[in-house]
Amino acid sequence: MDENFDEQNKLPELKLDAKQAQGFLSFFKTLPNDPRAVRFFDRRDYYTAHGENATFIAKTYYRTTTALRQLGSGSNGLSSVSVNKNMFETITRDLLLERTDHTLELYEGSGSNWRLMKSASPGNLSSFEDVLFANNEMQDTPVVVALLPNFRENGCTVGFSYVDLTKRILGLVEFLDDSHFTNVESALVALGCKECLLPLESGKSSECRTLSDALTRCGVMVTERKKTEFKARDLVQDLGRLVKGSIEPVRDLVSGFEFAPAALGALLSYAELLADEGNYGNYSICRYNLGSFMRLDSAAMRALNVLESKTDANKNFSLFGLMNRTCTAGMGKRLLHMWLKQPLLDISEINSRLDLVQAFVEDTELRQDLRQHLRRISDIERLMRNIQRTRAGLQHIVKLYQSSIRVPHIKSALEKYDGQFSSLIKERYLDPFELLTDDDHLNKFIALVETSVDLDQLENGEYMISPSYDDALATLKSEQESLERQIHNLHKQTAFDLDLPVDKALKLDKGTQFGHVFRITKKEEPKVRKKLSTQFIVLETRKDGVKFTNTKLKKLGDQYQKVLEEYKNCQKELVNRVVQTTATFSEVFEHLAGFLSELDVLLSFADLASSCPTPYTRPRITPPDVGDIVLEGSRHPCVEAQDWVNFIPNDCRLVRGKSWFLIITGPNMGGKSTFIRQVGVNILMAQVGCFVPCEKASISVRDCIFARVGAGDCQLRGVSTFMQEMLETASILKGATENSLVIIDELGRGTSTYDGFGLAWAICEHIVEVIKAPTLFATHFHELTALAHENGNYELQKKQIVGVANYHVSAHIDSSSRKLTMLYKGGLSEMVEPGSCDQSFGIHVAEFANFPESVVALAREKAAELEDFSPTSIISTDAGQEEGSKRKRGYDADDISRGAAKAHKFLKEFAELPLETMDLKQALQQVTKLKDDLQKDVNNSEWLQQFF
Repeated sequence: MDENFDEQNKLPELKLDAKQAQGFLSFFKTLPNDPRAVRFFDRRDYYTAHGENATFIAKTYYRTTTALRQLGSGSNGLSSVSVNKNMFETITRDLLLERTDHTLELYEGSGSNWRLMKSASPGNLSSFEDVLFANNEMQDTPVVVALLPNFRENGCTVGFSYVDLTKRILGLVEFLDDSHFTNVESALVALGCKECLLPLESGKSSECRTLSDALTRCGVMVTERKKTEFKARDLVQDLGRLVKGSIEPVRDLVSGFEFAPAALGALLSYAELLADEGNYGNYSICRYNLGSFMRLDSAAMRALNVLESKTDANKNFSLFGLMNRTCTAGMGKRLLHMWLKQPLLDISEINSRLDLVQAFVEDTELRQDLRQHLRRISDIERLMRNIQRTRAGLQHIVKLYQSSIRVPHIKSALEKYDGQFSSLIKERYLDPFELLTDDDHLNKFIALVETSVDLDQLENGEYMISPSYDDALATLKSEQESLERQIHNLHKQTAFDLDLPVDKALKLDKGTQFGHVFRITKKEEPKVRKKLSTQFIVLETRKDGVKFTNTKLKKLGDQYQKVLEEYKNCQKELVNRVVQTTATFSEVFEHLAGFLSELDVLLSFADLASSCPTPYTRPRITPPDVGDIVLEGSRHPCVEAQDWVNFIPNDCRLVRGKSWFLIITGPNMGGKSTFIRQVGVNILMAQVGCFVPCEKASISVRDCIFARVGAGDCQLRGVSTFMQEMLETASILKGATENSLVIIDELGRGTSTYDGFGLAWAICEHIVEVIKAPTLFATHFHELTALAHENGNYELQKKQIVGVANYHVSAHIDSSSRKLTMLYKGGLSEMVEPGSCDQSFGIHVAEFANFPESVVALAREKAAELEDFSPTSIISTDAGQEEGSKRKRGYDADDISRGAAKAHKFLKEFAELPLETMDLKQALQQVTKLKDDLQKDVNNSEWLQQFF
């Protein structure tokens, strides 16, 4: 296998003579400097890259600079690397599908005469689709976005537009955004944006830097364009050519925005949509609605493992990988990708999806029958796109035909269903299929293909127009066959004249150089040499024999070649006509693709729900302002799918007024993170329309999921771990509403224990009292469990804090051996129970990691000295506290109230700091000033003093 790999990726030899090299070097110097562009030059048998591109390819893909060669000499020398076809395709796929930091250009030519033939970027793959998806399905739909930010005192108004080049959709919207660009980020995530156009900024403002950070978090490539390209002049006229239907609704839509039309104008220019007449009348345009779907930012997508990552150990590590059981070629995968980024908010639409999933779960025969038919469905969306762009041949038409003839079978299978959701299936699929398959739509297309294409030749792998389709073609075919018969008869007659057996000794060859010729072996040649020299013309004598002809064969061969050329031209003309006719069915196939891909994804959900060892259940969905979030026997779908895990189900009860805010404590490795993530994943799955891994589930619809579960590699951007933690938390405090879900894991670890605890306490209090969103807060600060003391009726700041409850991950320490036992099986599952955790287990985990015994003993000694926590230590006013306790103190309610108010003020001022517009030094100065101000108030509160 290694030998095959080496052979496939063998380094081709760079073969250029001095003149060619000099010509190329002079051309290469004229190319504009673009650090993002990777330029390849097609040299027919192989490709080359040069300069910095060559070094990048050698280091990244060959992993050695020994692959580099020098073109030219001395100061004019140019680093070069050659790649074969296989390596070129590998690099193309990596640059355009995996990375988001390069564009790709392909040049053709020779000497000093080269021209750009193809170019592509992560958002616009169309030129290289034949390379990218020759052997792979198109799994995601790349979207290009253009942003025109307008900064004002009260925030930033963003003109937002996008183009989906696969589905041919244009969209635009305008909205006010905050300093963290949370609306921009959730829109980019929902659309699956790969590339974003921004106006070129002369002096990079701090606001623009913050916007660039948001784009980087989403893995979006930023492409800067001149400000003059962001113009709305002639936009309505241009859209009139691209968009199907009347121009009036388009004019009304565009006139309702101030900045979005200019952003859309830049997109049309960048994507060169007007340069391709195949786009005319094939696009649709819409107003993008930010409030249509649950908002998910990049942090939530990562925390919940929604989409696949290159670091996943197997496909079940991500929600997409687990849920992707689609059957169609690409369409179902792309729709599932989109649904996971756009969970629904509309309860009736969620329930419609759940009804259909339930129907397919309950009727196994129907599910299996439909999935069997869907496996034969091609990627209709991509096929139609190629047809509309006149890049298609008969094989594309035949694939559409083979998909079309499956539709009646799918319709027939659905008609057999007579369960409780039969009316919904009729409305959602049967009625549209009835309309699509009538004689004016699909049946008309099927008849066109059956009449025009020679389907009998498909078995031989030939895609031909049937001769009976056109009189001229039929005449040419008849002439061709007549000439073939005459040539065959001449072959037999010549064999008789030469006294040689037909085919065995005298062969009839057809080649590009001589056309039809006779051939005999050198062994037979002496027997007929005399006749050859007098009656025939010898054309060539080689090792494989002697080729010869005569006037009759030459005349017939020339006639045959002429008729064949006419036949091929006629075929080509008729194929173009059939392709053009097929393009008129674009709307029919667009609707068909939509219905089939939706059916595919819902069947995938049903297959997942019924095939898991522990089946999934249908969730009960309630409006955001009523109902609770109750998950009984819930599991994490991705974790339980791992082979090494025996998952213990857990209950989660987020109940308004009682346990709307859950504080989860417990040991490291105990599974706190898994538990809080699984709640988010279950809610996301339910709002996508899928059954959930629970015994019973009731879910109040959430408009957004916020997750702060780890700072990641923020140091690479010059931001400390703690600063990143605070920035993400500030985003939650500003963006969350009472209808959101907040997931926070280990907040406050990036600073001192007391500072971290103070911040964590104040943030908890703010979420409970001000935001009022259901929250899962996993922490090592066991002191926070005092928030829920006495069933949530703890008086703080003269207010009642209600709705806070404690959960803990179970663990047990053997009193004699002092050994820790986690109450779970398998590395990532846990038993979560109500109540707070009575102690920390960090030292026991250190024992698991085989710390030296002396280190563990000293840690225990110091921990014993500092240990001062019990839930009552913060709130007790009992004078009879334990004597001799090192730092245990009681604080009265007024003292706590004063101190907490100051801490709350500190946090509020910190959250309002415009950190995104400051550099690190300024930010640290401001934070230090706030801390100093807080320290001045310490004398007024003994409770506050403990944190300093």
